[in-house]
Amino acid sequence: MSDFLLTLVINYGSPFIALIIFLGALGFPVGASVVVIAAGAFTEQGILAWHTTALLGLLGAVLGDSLCFGLGYFARDWVDARFGKSPIWKSARDTFDKRAGLAIYLTRFLVTSLAIPTNLIAGGSGIRFRRFLTWDILGEITWILLYGGLGFWFGSQWEVLSNFISNFGGLLLGLILLSIGIWIGFRRMKFLELRKQKVPDV
Repeated sequence: MSDFLLTLVINYGSPFIALIIFLGALGFPVGASVVVIAAGAFTEQGILAWHTTALLGLLGAVLGDSLCFGLGYFARDWVDARFGKSPIWKSARDTFDKRAGLAIYLTRFLVTSLAIPTNLIAGGSGIRFRRFLTWDILGEITWILLYGGLGFWFGSQWEVLSNFISNFGGLLLGLILLSIGIWIGFRRMKFLELRKQKVPDV
């Protein structure tokens, strides 16, 4: 986090942290997770009030996630028209629908780089907003308590901690993308084999 951003956090407090988290939920590269860790360290130092910071941060995160869900919802018809006939897309959508709650929850704090795509897919998949909101709130509470708690615990060493978490998150994302690529490849091969079986020999 830059010194300028740190100064803004200290000067404007919890509302500014909520704004940063809101922008991060919309996809702006503002380092929301780093801000939450820093906020935990600042509450330990008495600069911020933990209950106000946590509540406003949660509000900013949920509002941003809900807007992303809405974008996915309104783009649903366009996505269906473009990819709706693809068996791979149908299979992926059915798989997501079965595990939507877990995907939403885990991408709030474990694989945060996939949170925005998950929000958009959730909106376009047709799941109820109430279901999305329930898992989103649970995940964001976990994120704030976990990252903020680590910042509180490590105190002045929060920057070292944030660097470690960023590196770990990048590694985890790479492994997940590799797994998804392998899964799509196998699904594609299976689909091609089934199509060959249906085509009669001439």
